Amino acid sequence: MSMNDNYNHHNLNHQSLTAASPLAPPMNDLFRVGSRRWFLQTGMAGLGGLSLASLKQAQAESTIQIANQDRKAVILFWLSGGPSQIDMWDPKPLAPPEIRSPFADISTKIPGVSFTEHLPLQASIADKLSIIRSVDCSSSNHTPITMQAGNPLARRTNDGKDGAGYPSMGSIAAKFRGANDPDMPPFVGLANSWASDVWEAGNMGSDFAPVKGHELAGKFKIPAGFDTLRINDRDALRNQFNKLRSGLDRNGQMEKFDGHTRRAYEMMLSGKVESAFDVSKETDETRDLYGRESVGQKALLARRLVESGVTFVLVSGAWGYFDHHGDDVRWGGIEKGLKPLLPRVDRAMYALVTDLEQRGLLDDTLVLMMGEFGRSPVINNKAGRGHWTNTMSMVAAGGGMPHGQVIGATDRRGGAILSSPVRPQDLAATTFRHLGIDQGAHWTDHQGRPTPIITEGGRPIPELL
Repeated sequence: MSMNDNYNHHNLNHQSLTAASPLAPPMNDLFRVGSRRWFLQTGMAGLGGLSLASLKQAQAESTIQIANQDRKAVILFWLSGGPSQIDMWDPKPLAPPEIRSPFADISTKIPGVSFTEHLPLQASIADKLSIIRSVDCSSSNHTPITMQAGNPLARRTNDGKDGAGYPSMGSIAAKFRGANDPDMPPFVGLANSWASDVWEAGNMGSDFAPVKGHELAGKFKIPAGFDTLRINDRDALRNQFNKLRSGLDRNGQMEKFDGHTRRAYEMMLSGKVESAFDVSKETDETRDLYGRESVGQKALLARRLVESGVTFVLVSGAWGYFDHHGDDVRWGGIEKGLKPLLPRVDRAMYALVTDLEQRGLLDDTLVLMMGEFGRSPVINNKAGRGHWTNTMSMVAAGGGMPHGQVIGATDRRGGAILSSPVRPQDLAATTFRHLGIDQGAHWTDHQGRPTPIITEGGRPIPELL
């Protein structure tokens, strides 16, 4: 389904129920290593974005040489659909009834700062968070494009040219930094709905596209009884590969196929990908800490991935699960929709920040939680809120940055920015600075023109320096 088809299907899907998708791959994803089917599925179709160039960290193009001790990473929680600022991190308890949240406000670890009552765990670690209440989403739409690109020029246009060719921040990370471990992919997406929840590499090329985590899981397990000594023999590996190659049609894609397949073997042999995706290695206590729902287990997997050397991980619990128009639609209105959802997201963020800190990974890992825009100040007659591009709230943690603060403010209705606006390009500049990527770097488009990775005067958010 194309992105436009997905958007057109959006309103119809508001009426239907959803089913959470576990991270484990279906059983038919596991093939005999060395078979043609295994090569085709693992080397090509199953690894989208895992070209030889990207998996070798684009070394010829990279501006960064990653030292062993420099393992900077980013985990982006995508609250698909548009999180309500007033009902989460920017409550307005003194506003009129049609504006203020049906949820009570609670105190946090930051004096004088309140969240709504269904975020108690995040409130308990607010001293480790930066709450940005002044995100400018005016260039965004019901799409991941603008905010995941960190670029106001990357927009949904519905003309087949969505994004204007600009890449996501994760793809920039894949090209200009690469993975923290050469046996791991640099950019992984953990999402059930790809077109609606994950922005890819644009005109920068598929070499830097995100890997589909749900397709990667389980693809690199060496079957019981397989002769690992033989496969570790490079001469035997070369002979096996050449024999397979001679039996395949030569269709102009062989060179790329070779790169995928050789790299797939190397990744399988290292065992790192298979190990990183095996959440069953975690204790029941840790899995319970994150929550057993989709977003919690994906958050746990995100931690395992960055710990194993992935640089950028995008986590989305479900497509549109923060799109709370009213009680007549798929996800419900504010009270009926958010009340059961917020505790899951609250727990996932709390667990991730706490777990990263305990493992000594928090300073090296920037954690972001946001969506495409906020929601309207006035609650409608269906007990929901509409889309709102004037402003949004989001949360940042880790990255060795100063936290325990609120950045920016909205007016008394929670619908307009009063101070310290944070634009998409500022978010990109902040992210790239954390990753050690040159703020003035460029990539080359299809016409050979240099394109800056930061547009429209983006600069790191001053309060996070």
